[in-house]
Amino acid sequence: MSKSAALKQRTAYLSIFSNTTLVLLKLAVGIYVGAVSLISEALHSGVDLIAALIAFWAVRKSVTPPDTEHDYGHGKYENLSAAVEALLIVAAAIGILYESVMKFAESRVPEMLGYGIAIMAISIVINFFVSHRLIRVARETGSQALEADGLHLRADIWTSVGVLMGLVLMQITGWAWLDPLIAIFVAGIIFRAGWRMVVDSTMQLTDASLPEEEEERIRKIIESVPEVRGCHCLRTRRSGSYKLLDVHVLFDGTMHLSRVHAVCDELEQLIRKEFGTFDIMIHPEPDSGHNKETKVTLYEESQGLFDPKN
Repeated sequence: MSKSAALKQRTAYLSIFSNTTLVLLKLAVGIYVGAVSLISEALHSGVDLIAALIAFWAVRKSVTPPDTEHDYGHGKYENLSAAVEALLIVAAAIGILYESVMKFAESRVPEMLGYGIAIMAISIVINFFVSHRLIRVARETGSQALEADGLHLRADIWTSVGVLMGLVLMQITGWAWLDPLIAIFVAGIIFRAGWRMVVDSTMQLTDASLPEEEEERIRKIIESVPEVRGCHCLRTRRSGSYKLLDVHVLFDGTMHLSRVHAVCDELEQLIRKEFGTFDIMIHPEPDSGHNKETKVTLYEESQGLFDPKN
């Protein structure tokens, strides 16, 4: 197992342990105190626990080497896990919202709110350190699954702060309606985070291109090599933490094939040095005597729609 894969798995274990601890504590205190806001926070942490388990499975699966059925590896399992996590978050938000509306009919202030205030303070501290670790490792390794898990916990920090403030106000003022109102606030934040993840994971699963600024950096790297006369038809996508690229690169038509091949190898090394793991396919072309192509014409050719005479 590579160092990167081992680091991702250890970090996923940390998330599972922290989320399990917080779910048990919040749920026990929430039921004991009788505060729907605390129970909603326990459900939120429960979703994060499920997300952590899915992320752990996805990380282990994504580092599996390519096989006869997956020539490009198993990186898409990370994207798939992020999509499942997003749907779970949205479902949890809807459930919390329903329970919160029902709770408005009650007028009793939960007793012994001090326990709830203490557990929320502990939750904020734990999630701060764990989310920071998850996101840092995700950026080092390019893991979308760990990044999604870390963003969940970061969102949990803000909801925990909101719940903590609400519990303190409820204890001071005796306003019972603050309890379901806090829970609705939590549900809104959870839903927003989940919806954004639905959009992001859908983009990844449908082979969205890398950000435009990254593609521009790739073009500059390619065109920085003296033998290169230009490039076009640059296409990119992601598969988990794995990036893929294909591009047409222009050379002097009289250049020897062995030299063209050497320059292509140099380009691959330069791109990987800048971006890390990258599956690169370079199509060399002479800089004159051929039809200039674009991403659109490549698609049209694949569908039998492009007429080179036009």
